[in-house]
Amino acid sequence: MSHVLIVNCIVYLCSFLLRTINISIIAAVHIMTSYSKQNRVLIAVDCIIFGFDGEHLKLLLIQRDFEPEKNKWSLMGGFIEPDESPEDAAARILKQLTGLEGVYMEQMHLFGDVNRDPIERTLSITYFAFIDIHKYEKQLSDEYHAEWFPLKEAPKLIFDHDKMVEMAKQKLRYKAALHPILFELLPEKFTIPQIQILYENVYDSILDKRNFSRKLLSTGLIIRQAEKDKENSKKGAYYYKLDPAIYKDKFESFLNFIPNPQALIS
Repeated sequence: MSHVLIVNCIVYLCSFLLRTINISIIAAVHIMTSYSKQNRVLIAVDCIIFGFDGEHLKLLLIQRDFEPEKNKWSLMGGFIEPDESPEDAAARILKQLTGLEGVYMEQMHLFGDVNRDPIERTLSITYFAFIDIHKYEKQLSDEYHAEWFPLKEAPKLIFDHDKMVEMAKQKLRYKAALHPILFELLPEKFTIPQIQILYENVYDSILDKRNFSRKLLSTGLIIRQAEKDKENSKKGAYYYKLDPAIYKDKFESFLNFIPNPQALIS
């Protein structure tokens, strides 16, 4: 009797396990079937790169090499691969289309208007960065006709890319009012007039020279050098360098360098 009982128990256990496995398989198949019925939505990334050449704030653009809008000016964009994160896709696409690499880009916004792409439903995750043009000019590739345009002279862009640039400009202005991020666009040594030109480019406004200089020097962020820039004036303007220690320490507490920045935004 004991042997019969043991056999019956084993049979019952096997039957229970098989039923459980079948239920799991059916549930998995149901889930996959449910996903397969969903509509396809593509996800892309678009990169907004601002640069400063010492005189002008510029925007990096390429000429699109496929339809729709072939040969029109565009931000650097492309689709995310199944095995990469949005950040990795942005870095890959930027290098592939311009040759630039090692550029830190910050995620900005998701653009998802239903009709933003005329071919297929596509969401776009945007990233933006600001760089010193001279540091990266040797990396720039001619393959996609990557070109820097002064921000005020940028051509009309495809799809909703103009909206992306406008949002990035507002983001740049807001951050520049609170933190010394624009210093990252400057060469290793620079003059106070150069910094003022950069801020005036960003805010599209004329700033008072004395107030700007006084406010800047009071931060302790810059160190005066013995050398002068005599190319742009007879008297010459002293060169300055950023103090890395002070910059790192004051980055998050560099408040209100531009008071009431909204008043300067056109």
